[in-house]
Amino acid sequence: MKLPTSARTHWSAEAVATIALDGPDRLPVLTPADIVPIDPGHDFWDMWQIARTDGSTVVVAGRSYWFFLGTPRFDDPESRHDAARIYLTSHGSDGWRLHGPAFPDGFTPGSREWSGSAVLSEDGVTLTMYFTAAGRRGEPHSFEQRLFETVGRFAANGTDGWSPPVESVVADGGCYRIADETVAPPGGIKGFRDPGFFHDPATGHDHLLFVGSAAWTDAALDGVVGIASREGGDAPWRLGSPPIDAIGVNSELERPHIILRDGRYYLFWSTQAKRFAAGLPAPTGLYAMVADSMNGPWRPVNGSGLVAGNPAAEPTQAYCWWVTGEGQVLAFIDYAGLEGEDATADVSLRRARFGGTAAPFFQLDFAGDRVTIAGSVRATG
Repeated sequence: MKLPTSARTHWSAEAVATIALDGPDRLPVLTPADIVPIDPGHDFWDMWQIARTDGSTVVVAGRSYWFFLGTPRFDDPESRHDAARIYLTSHGSDGWRLHGPAFPDGFTPGSREWSGSAVLSEDGVTLTMYFTAAGRRGEPHSFEQRLFETVGRFAANGTDGWSPPVESVVADGGCYRIADETVAPPGGIKGFRDPGFFHDPATGHDHLLFVGSAAWTDAALDGVVGIASREGGDAPWRLGSPPIDAIGVNSELERPHIILRDGRYYLFWSTQAKRFAAGLPAPTGLYAMVADSMNGPWRPVNGSGLVAGNPAAEPTQAYCWWVTGEGQVLAFIDYAGLEGEDATADVSLRRARFGGTAAPFFQLDFAGDRVTIAGSVRATG
């Protein structure tokens, strides 16, 4: 297939190879006091806050509002991916509150709901949700991924009034591989998911960032950050060429999203150590590139791309970091406190060590092409 002609930045093995085995870009080891359930009967993971169009976090009566993927607590936490729904929560001085499922039963077109983003209009009520429909409702199980959006009403105690979900944009099969596998291969599924909304005040254009797989290569490690754009308002989304690729380096650049800081564009994503090419010393962590405009060129933050990684002592303790417009970061607690044990073949150990809740917030410091961990903070709301 023809290689896309638009300029894009390659995340190189040479950049990744500069990551140190341990250092100030590693998060502290979580303690038992850090693992506080949002709700004892549920597991929660990937999350995103309700934000305004400018990226700032919505706070109502001292509380910020967050959507999580969630399920009841299964015997094996790995079963959660096949039953995921989107739940609304809020955070304030008293901790987390669960407000329930975001959508009515049977509302979305997938057999389960995967990650996205949410934008509140200036009226403080109209809420647009961008999300991934995984599989198809009523059909045999698959890993098909489609990007959808719906508009509803937000109130401090929940959401309702959602419009029929509309498919935002469709994988073209030429630039972005169509993600429709029925069986997950050992190296991980292909991607067309995780729509992250960004409004560029410099142009007035809207963008959706998403995790994709390059269709123009047969490389096993074919991860890209995808993009769809529109002029704004009700204009249709149009696919663009990936701003970033990791071909030969990494297979999965998850939950991409952009924040603006001091006139610079910071594009963040999460990935796992197991998604890198063999021999690269990269941890499961939060990564980023920075540019002076949406047109790039994009430069790896801190030279390597790594912003914050799990500590070497607990390499799987957290995942799926999300950066707010204020530079605060939230993740979920994954497999913590393993102390070197391997949970891959031990269901009971997975259940005992899976956090399934929010990790402590921390703050980032921004200084041009450098982004560093500032320390733990109390969340905004």
